Order: sequence, then structure tokens, then C-alpha cells
Amino acid sequence: MRGPWIVGMLLTGVLLLGACGDPSSGPEAAPPSPVVPGASAATTHQRAPASPRVPAVGPRVLYLGDSLAVEAQKVLGQELRHGLNATYTGAPYSGTTPCDYLEGTGARSLVPDAAKAAALVRARHPDYVVLQFWGNAWVYTWCMDGITYDASPQRYFDRYRADLRRLTEQIAAAGGARRPRIVWVLQGPDPITPDRVRRVNEMYERQAAGSGDLVADAGRTVAPAGARYTWSQYLPCTAYEHEHTDYCTQPGRDRTALHLDSDYLHFCLAPTTSTPKPCPVRSPGILRISREITGVIRRAGPSAGDPRARPRHPAAGRRPMVE
Repeated sequence: MRGPWIVGMLLTGVLLLGACGDPSSGPEAAPPSPVVPGASAATTHQRAPASPRVPAVGPRVLYLGDSLAVEAQKVLGQELRHGLNATYTGAPYSGTTPCDYLEGTGARSLVPDAAKAAALVRARHPDYVVLQFWGNAWVYTWCMDGITYDASPQRYFDRYRADLRRLTEQIAAAGGARRPRIVWVLQGPDPITPDRVRRVNEMYERQAAGSGDLVADAGRTVAPAGARYTWSQYLPCTAYEHEHTDYCTQPGRDRTALHLDSDYLHFCLAPTTSTPKPCPVRSPGILRISREITGVIRRAGPSAGDPRARPRHPAAGRRPMVE
């Protein structure tokens, strides 16, 4: 029975994962661009009024990534603004992988030059850069030069690791004396290639450790307890979800939906569309991911622009570790 199930899931992936990479074809045109600097209210959320529970001086946060970030960008902005009084800029692009945000890729990228990570760091001066990539494994984005996980896993991992290092270096150089801290978001389980996601997450952890940056294990919040890389469409409702009943989709069974029946990857409980956009409905998986990212930034302490800020991690200026 396992063989037909896997085949069915692969066909579902071909039909529905175009936003994160379509294994059946390469891109013919870049997805619609989010609004980026010169920014507008569509991507930058001003700080909320301070309250006794919210810092008076909040961090500046820049959020980049693929379709998982596109669908979560609005909710993450709300969590950061309300919980940390953050100034927030979201500029994710569907179908991307880390190399798309590297400067110097020219036309071989789904991200225009003005929206590259380093360009946005120079324009926005963020304290934190949150990077969320599922790990595009197919021939979808030009910048991967045709390297795919299926055809050559080791080449894929080698290239992915090198791109993480280059992206870290470009963000650090763009920040200069005010180098932002990077938050690498660890991904949730993948029922098709669970080992690939595990290894991608390990690369994020090693990259963060080697450069004094952070990881947010958002993937843990959408995986069963004690089974970090086991995919599940439903999980038990959390205490928060019980208290906010819109987020506990099946209270009678004490469980909530993380994915639609037709889409094992995305966490938005509305169908994906040909025009990528923030998720328009309350979706427990997106909220869980956003709250975990916000918590990591909260625990990291004051922003770089705050006079109370702690010294940078001693490894922050070093060249990242390479396996």
C-alpha cells in the first residue's frame, strides 16, 4: 500500500507545490513581486503603541523566504508588532531558495536586485533577518543551475550549504558595524523526503552556530511530540488553540488541522492560488510558526539599536563553519 500512497503524494506535489518549486517544469516567469523599498504599508508595519507588556524600543525585523513565508508574512508581522513593538518588513517570494536572495545572480533569479537580502539590509537597517526556506529541491529557480535533490543529493546539499554561507556573508557585509542577527527557521516534516528536510535543518543549525546567529525551530511546533520528522495533517490542539477556538478546527476530537487534504506542504487552510499572497484565513500551523519565531527574537534580547543591547556573539564576525 505504501507505493501507491507515495505515488499519489508525488502527483499532489506536482500539482500544488508550484509556489515552492514545481518538479515537472522550470519557471517561465518570476512570480509577482511584493512591494519592497521605498516600502509601503503592504510590507512594512509601523510599531504599535507601547504597553507595560511590550518593549518601548522594539526590534527592526526583515522577513525573507519562499511560499511558506509568503503565506505567513501577515501573521508574523502581527505577532512581532503586537508582542515586541517591532518595525517589520516582509519581502518573501514564492518558489525561491537562498541563492535567489544573493547579490550577483543577475537575471538568473526570481528576486529582483532591489529585493536582494543585502540590498534590503542596507535600506532597512534591520536588527534581525528572518530566513525561511523549505529548501527548493527541483528545477524551479534558475539560480540553482539545474541542481536537484532527486538527481544528485550530494551536489544539492553542497550547493545549498555554500549558498547559506554566501548569504550570511552578504548580509553581514551589508550590515557593517550594525550587523543584523539572522534567524534561520527550521522546517517541518516532509512526507516525501523526510531525510532531506532533516539535513537542510542541520545545515541551518550549523550555519547559525558558526556565525553567531539564531535558529527558530518552528518545524517542531507542527510535528507530533516526540516525532520531529513524522508528518501529520492533524495535531492535538494546544492550550492557546483551545482558548481561541477558531484555531482548534476539530474541538470535539481535540485536534486541529495543519494542512488541507490537497496540500501537504503549505499551512494555509485556504487553497493556493496562481497569485501568491498572505494566507486569508486563520490557520493554526501559520500561527504556531509565527509565535515560535517571535519567541526566539524576544528571548534574544534588545535590538541592536537599543543602548541596552548586549554585545554581539563573539563568533559573529568570523567566517561561518563549513562542513
